[in-house]
Amino acid sequence: MAARGLRDGVSGTTGFDAVLFLSFGGPDEPDDVRPFLENVTRGRGVPPERLEEVARHYLHFGGVSPINALNKAMIASIETELDRIGLNLPVYFGNRNWHPMVEDTLRRLHADGHRRVLVFPTSAWGGYSGCRQYDEDIARALAALGTDDMYLRKVPQYWDHPAMTASWADAIVAAKAELPEELRDDARLVFTAHSIPLSADRAAGPPAEGGHLYSRQVAAASAAAAEAAGFAEFDQVWQSRSGPPRIPWLEPDICDHLETVAERGVRAVIVCPVGFVSDHLEVVWDLDNEGLEKAQELGLGYARAATVGTDQRFITMIAELIAEQCSGDVAFRLGMTANGAPCALGCCEPVKRPTSSGGS
Repeated sequence: MAARGLRDGVSGTTGFDAVLFLSFGGPDEPDDVRPFLENVTRGRGVPPERLEEVARHYLHFGGVSPINALNKAMIASIETELDRIGLNLPVYFGNRNWHPMVEDTLRRLHADGHRRVLVFPTSAWGGYSGCRQYDEDIARALAALGTDDMYLRKVPQYWDHPAMTASWADAIVAAKAELPEELRDDARLVFTAHSIPLSADRAAGPPAEGGHLYSRQVAAASAAAAEAAGFAEFDQVWQSRSGPPRIPWLEPDICDHLETVAERGVRAVIVCPVGFVSDHLEVVWDLDNEGLEKAQELGLGYARAATVGTDQRFITMIAELIAEQCSGDVAFRLGMTANGAPCALGCCEPVKRPTSSGGS
């Protein structure tokens, strides 16, 4: 009954009057770094030494994450595109973990008279952290608002949209051209996405689909982008793991994989961060710092493909997703949710985290 009600709740509803651009958040100054990381990791059992390590990553860039500025640039481009296609919808910015917090943004939306809001999350994927947790953000913000006169619909997952594939493919081709000419034809294409615990990947997706939705989506998106870029082969690896070492996560890690391909005689790699929509800190630290340094240590040619960011095709895709939802009766697609309720019963349930026993 719950699943049927959810699907009914995201069908046949028009008259949206605003867009909520919902993202992860990041610190704006050094004093923000530790409180931000505590927000991100609350209840996850992340060892203090890991927090200190990640804090140093942010402080390496002056304590400022690039994500907020990148999101603001995307919002400006979306507003321009919405104007171009004749949709007079203001775009509001809210975050899960740092200011502007989604609860504050929803209060602004309500105070400004908006009652029917489309939500665009900056994650293209299924899974708990990539999809379900954004639903929880919406539900939490509505609960904090304390009224029952708002309707928020999250747009469906968009990882397989042709605009994404085309943008990734062009970025791969452009990165290949950055390599010395003698290395280009033999360069190994390597896709990266954010690692998650294996238990979270098993729980990703509707129970009837057997789990592993996130890793299956990343693999399919990588295969489509590789084919579009003219590559017959590619590797799928992971980055940015942050949990206790005793918990198994998706592997191999990008730096470990660079060692492996170097041992096989590969002379150059093209790294495409397929799992991320913009060059936020995890991309620039893990790939432009640690990945690059590892490649230089191994004598590997190294080129990193751009993220989709403000690529006009990606911006047009977002505007089209919004226009589709405003056009009238729309078919349910995975990830579409109403007022923060999950899109399907049991879909992408959060995994129970083991309690800490003191060691890591």
